[in-house]
Amino acid sequence: MTNTYSGSCQCGAVKYEATGEFQRFFLCHCKRCRKDTGSAHGANIFLSPASITWLSGGDKVRTYLVPDTRHSKSFCVECGSALPRTPEGQPLIIIPAGSLDSAVDADIRPLGHIFLQFKADWDDHLDEVPKFEALPG
Repeated sequence: MTNTYSGSCQCGAVKYEATGEFQRFFLCHCKRCRKDTGSAHGANIFLSPASITWLSGGDKVRTYLVPDTRHSKSFCVECGSALPRTPEGQPLIIIPAGSLDSAVDADIRPLGHIFLQFKADWDDHLDEVPKFEALPG
């Protein structure tokens, strides 16, 4: 089913609309996705076939391609927020889930965790870690 997803970077300089068919949503624990996010995993939504329109700030989007790989990361040059990317030679768009602003994202759930052999040791048993509504005092 074709959907339209809207999103932006943290500073608001870049805004986009991506249209396409939802294919997959994975939480990726590979070393590259962990480096991309500085976190336990990347949360990536895959659309194909798809298209993207940069509503504003398209000139502020840069893409870094990890040498000798197919792995890339697109980001805002102002705030560094992760943004959608189109891997070279592939008819798909990969959307960092955290960049979405649209209400439709509430209907999407990850299909699973992938590349668990690269999962950080501190990522075990996170459901047992205390939870707070805000920064604890």
